[in-house]
Amino acid sequence: MKNLILSLGLVLATAAGAFALDVSWPPARQKESEFTGRKLETFQHGSRQEWGYAEAQKDTFLVLHPTKEIKSNAPLYVVLHSAGHDVHSCLACTTKVGNHDIYHAPQDFFALYVDCKANKGDWWWSINKYPGPEVSPPEKRVIDTVKWVVKQYGIDENRVYLCGNSMGGSGTLGIGMRHGDVFAAIKANVPAEVKHVSSRMYFPPQTVPTNITLPDPPIVVDYSAPNDGWSRGHDGFIKAMNDRKYALFMYWGPFGHANNHQEIMKVNDLINSFDWLNVKKNESYPVFTDASTNDTHPWPNQLTDKKAGQINAFFRWKDVSDTADSVETSLFLVKPTELKTTFTIPAEATADVTLRRLQMLKIAPATTVRWRYGKSTGEATADATGCVTIPKLKITAEPTSLVISKLK
Repeated sequence: MKNLILSLGLVLATAAGAFALDVSWPPARQKESEFTGRKLETFQHGSRQEWGYAEAQKDTFLVLHPTKEIKSNAPLYVVLHSAGHDVHSCLACTTKVGNHDIYHAPQDFFALYVDCKANKGDWWWSINKYPGPEVSPPEKRVIDTVKWVVKQYGIDENRVYLCGNSMGGSGTLGIGMRHGDVFAAIKANVPAEVKHVSSRMYFPPQTVPTNITLPDPPIVVDYSAPNDGWSRGHDGFIKAMNDRKYALFMYWGPFGHANNHQEIMKVNDLINSFDWLNVKKNESYPVFTDASTNDTHPWPNQLTDKKAGQINAFFRWKDVSDTADSVETSLFLVKPTELKTTFTIPAEATADVTLRRLQMLKIAPATTVRWRYGKSTGEATADATGCVTIPKLKITAEPTSLVISKLK
């Protein structure tokens, strides 16, 4: 009888311990206040078992509302703070222009600020504590938090965006790129290394296992400085993005580990030129690779180069149609009248173009399709992931339609 009681006690204790991990989910609102004229809610929660934490922990996140009440389908701006901040000091930065400008959420967006400072070692970059390609507990926590906020506030799930500075920039790349099924686009301000994203995305020398299917990643915006030690490794990152046909808008110059947009733009005035917050997850997008207009990046051997540069900065597009039989996208370059910059805006460019996030047209690996671009036509074969790349298209400021269709 005594042994039975002890056994029962052990079972109950084990069950209670397991339950303790889940008891604080969904998150509980701790406080409602006002911040810069916007409603602010503070939430706390515990650890879900499926996140894989060794021990349960308490975490906090903040939800900042738009300045005007939006009943449904508002976009969401998700912020990951740097190693020098926590979630509260991160939000406090937004009271002053020039203080970590990437943290400043648009007035008509909901904003989610997530914390990783409260629990030792629970960093956004995750790569040191959680090496390898497996998604880590803090990353799973971020994704579940985003999904909960999207559902709780009726967010437009096709307009969810992730950004961060320094360590938060590393997390933006590492968490964001792996979850193209969640984020429409991501933007990283001076990310503190690219080891995180390189690991999670199986960049070389790794390869994507045959049993792993990665969703088409979000469009990536990255602005980094060669005179910032944290930018090391960008040569491999840029090459992997190009070789994998992933969408990258890259800007650099000798602005160090800066977070003030006005100061950075004195060096490279293109960092905010692409409207990443207008990308939608339910729309296809073109990937431009090996473009003739790309500047030669300075990593790893020209780190003292004072010249600012860019990759893919001048390409634009507009979706025309996406059906079960074909997809049409209009490609063009930004015009000098549309963009004020110290860079010379090219009149024409050549680039390989790959369409990703096709909504209706399904292309199986190794399938041959027909393409038309202006007056040019041809056939192309999809790669092992089902992506079709049309090489060396000539793109100008005059919109030209690229059509990819099934063979009949």
